[in-house]
Amino acid sequence: MIKTVGNTPILEKHRLTCHCGGVEIELSLPNGIEKPRRCDCSICRRKGAVVASVKLDGIDILKGADLLKLYQFNTQTAKHYFCSECGIYTHHQRRSDPSEYGYNVGCLEGVNPFDIDNVVTNDGVNHPADRK
Repeated sequence: MIKTVGNTPILEKHRLTCHCGGVEIELSLPNGIEKPRRCDCSICRRKGAVVASVKLDGIDILKGADLLKLYQFNTQTAKHYFCSECGIYTHHQRRSDPSEYGYNVGCLEGVNPFDIDNVVTNDGVNHPADRK
């Protein structure tokens, strides 16, 4: 069964790009878009992206690795990457599950994140890694 968002098929190997096209990433998405969500932590509130997950080995930077800049804050656990040319957030290594990357669904070629139904909002203000 082919997974789709709106009229766009989600390919098993799907391309993600920043706005200027300087960064191109190939994601391995055999199960389509998994765990789509928003978060209300301090950085996610500001970037406003719908994020989904992929295993660490499910990402291949095809172009623009030299354009990617790393941003870390607070516990320095999560690694947020953005294009230094256009400023678009592309992906991050997750704090709550460091075996996965979160990626910006809006950067998937041909995908409109507003076509995804029932996107949950995670409580990032009270992050699970901060709970005792």
